[in-house]
Amino acid sequence: MPAEPILPANAAPPLPFSAEQKEYLAGFMAGVSAGGLPPFVGHNATGQITSAPAGAGTPNLAALAAEPNIHGTPLSDLCKEERWKYDENPLDAWDRLLKHADEDKVPDAEHTYRFKTHGLFYVAPAQDSFMVRLRVPACEITAAQCHGLADLAAELGNGRVDITTRGNLQLREFKPRDIVRVLTRVQELGLTSRGAGADNIRNVTASPDSGFAPDELLDVRPYAKALHHYILNHRDLYGLPRKFNVAFDSGGSMSAAADTNDIGFFAVRQKSDGAIAFRVQLGGITGHKDFAKDTGLHVKPSEAVALAVAMIRVFAENGCRTDRKKARLKYLLEAWGVEKFLTETGKKLAFPLARLPLEACEPRRPVEKHAWLGARKQAQRGLNSIGIGVPVGRITARQLHALADLATHYGKGELRLTVWQNVVIPHVPDAFVETLRRSVQRLGFFTEASSAAGGIVACTGNKGCKYAAADTKAHALALLKHLEGRVTVGSPVNVHFTGCPHSCAQHYCGDLGFVGAKLADGSEGYHVVLGGGMDHEQGIAREIFRGVRATEVNALVEKVLVTYEAKKQRGETFVAWSRRHSVKELQELLSA
Repeated sequence: MPAEPILPANAAPPLPFSAEQKEYLAGFMAGVSAGGLPPFVGHNATGQITSAPAGAGTPNLAALAAEPNIHGTPLSDLCKEERWKYDENPLDAWDRLLKHADEDKVPDAEHTYRFKTHGLFYVAPAQDSFMVRLRVPACEITAAQCHGLADLAAELGNGRVDITTRGNLQLREFKPRDIVRVLTRVQELGLTSRGAGADNIRNVTASPDSGFAPDELLDVRPYAKALHHYILNHRDLYGLPRKFNVAFDSGGSMSAAADTNDIGFFAVRQKSDGAIAFRVQLGGITGHKDFAKDTGLHVKPSEAVALAVAMIRVFAENGCRTDRKKARLKYLLEAWGVEKFLTETGKKLAFPLARLPLEACEPRRPVEKHAWLGARKQAQRGLNSIGIGVPVGRITARQLHALADLATHYGKGELRLTVWQNVVIPHVPDAFVETLRRSVQRLGFFTEASSAAGGIVACTGNKGCKYAAADTKAHALALLKHLEGRVTVGSPVNVHFTGCPHSCAQHYCGDLGFVGAKLADGSEGYHVVLGGGMDHEQGIAREIFRGVRATEVNALVEKVLVTYEAKKQRGETFVAWSRRHSVKELQELLSA
């Protein structure tokens, strides 16, 4: 007979299983007996998370018992989204998706929420249709996948693909009848949209030039991809209190914006022996005016994914599930303090957490603004990467086919996406650099841009998102055209357009930031912030103007940049110039 489980003396007896739970367990064990499940890896016999493969795990029967609460929160206190997740796991919505597709039916509020876990967003009233958001781990995608997505967008969607500020892709305007076809075609391409929305871990990003950057400390793609696949194969990493972002920074000169994430892993070199490790930063949420902060953790690369999983589970078990506004990791860290959070994380790990003063590591290499544009030499002799500017991240199906062909003909069939909404084609031989650049320009893209126009990013805006108060992409494109040949600045400037306070385009991190607002007369406008930055320029922008009409944005940006050029000190960046002045001084300078 199997051994009885040994319970602590003060443990309450397990609750009896319901009929449904018994049926689930019977099916689960039948699958195990038939060899239908892959072995679990990364856990030891006591359930702690390891940094190396271990033996096969066993199902956590206690977790299947009926619960009167969710991680200690009574059901009666849950917000509606948490109650929906409790009533039925959104991962189990496949039959509902089939039914909606068969009936060509739009979802109600509850199912609109559920379907987001599958990466499907019903975006009415902005559009009476669905958007699908993909996961592109480490922001790396193949030419074959791009061809497949271009066909999907052309045949079932609106013929366009959008690059997001998490280095992944969105396709739009799918009818309800096509949602299952969309999901299955995405999966047939070797991609997935699972967990790309709702209260889940979003696309796991990495430095866009990782693996070929001559100045990187570590190729971080394997860690981003390992975390991606771990998430996909563990149901308990879905249904978090709110969304969760993780990024891996290679330590090179091209930014991954890792300090804006809930967890940022930064490759560093230790001064004493030159060993490469990860520093860990926690709590980034720039829409709430906070960057991730160094925790003192100094982690072996082989332990990084296990550590991320442990941290995410601590957040899942202890994050707020009653107030959606306080349900991000930042607020758990504020309530507990970082030390308690790390203590609870350590309890889930089979290895100790190591600490090292930040001063014992070599300083991080400063990132280069707009390093994602133009030709750059790779670590591999004779090869180059070409950074391609994609205005507001929007690509037609024809253009995507063409980019995929260029990556195949002149590279190795690989493309990288960036959080700056553009594309990098790597592995281009020296002899083909100029040919590729000319081909890209003929497609309507650019490989070089003025320092004023090269860093314009924009969220979806009110043409595709119900929360947005302004048509951000249209206004950003208008600004891009306005600045071309009109304004020259001595250092790169980033301009971020976001449609609402959710800050998907991270307006607080831009040299100039615009957040959409409905004006008193009902017209579209923006509140304007100046002086934000990431990485070595890290800082939250300050609000300078409120309620600027959208039609006045171009003239205002031109005024700001001309004033900066006229008033700056020798070699002074826009960030340094704007921070040198008070809000009142900037208002006076820019209103004159």
